[in-house]
Amino acid sequence: MKKLIVYLLFAIPFHTYSQDFQKEINDQVWKPFIKAFDNYDTPSFMSVHSKDLVRSPRDSKTISNYEQYKSQNEQGDARSREKKSQRTIELRFLERIASATQAFEVGIYKTTVINAQGESRSFYGKFHVVLRKENGTWKILVDSDSSENGTISEKDFLEATAM
Repeated sequence: MKKLIVYLLFAIPFHTYSQDFQKEINDQVWKPFIKAFDNYDTPSFMSVHSKDLVRSPRDSKTISNYEQYKSQNEQGDARSREKKSQRTIELRFLERIASATQAFEVGIYKTTVINAQGESRSFYGKFHVVLRKENGTWKILVDSDSSENGTISEKDFLEATAM
C-alpha cells in the first residue's frame, strides 16, 4: 500500500508534468516541422532548429552544423520543387523524456514522396533528437536518424505511438 501511495504522489504528477512538455514540444517543434517539411519551406523548417544544431544522418556517415544543414535543405527543396514532386512526413514516437528545459525523443518517421507522374514511394527511419528550450521556445539541438540498414519498416512505424 505504501508503494502505491508513493507512486500516486510522485509518478502520476511527473507523468502529467512530462506530458505538458510534450504538448509544448509538439506545438513548437513537431507540428511546424511537419508543415514546413511537407511544403518545402526551408526557412520555417530551419526555424525549429537551434543555431547550435548538430545533425547526423547516420546512413551517410556525415555530420553537419546549422548552416550546412540549411544549405542542404535549400538545395534539396529547390530540386524537389523543380521536379514538381510532393512529400509528406509522419512521426511516431518510441520514447519521450522531457524536463523543463531539455528533452530526448526517439521515434520512427515515414516519408512519402510522390513524383510528377503520381508514383508514390515511402521511406522509413528511426530518429533520435535532443531538444532544448532557448529563450522560452523548444528547438532541435541534436538530430540523428538512420534506416538501420533498411530494417525500419511500416511495421515499426505502426507499432510506435502517434504524436
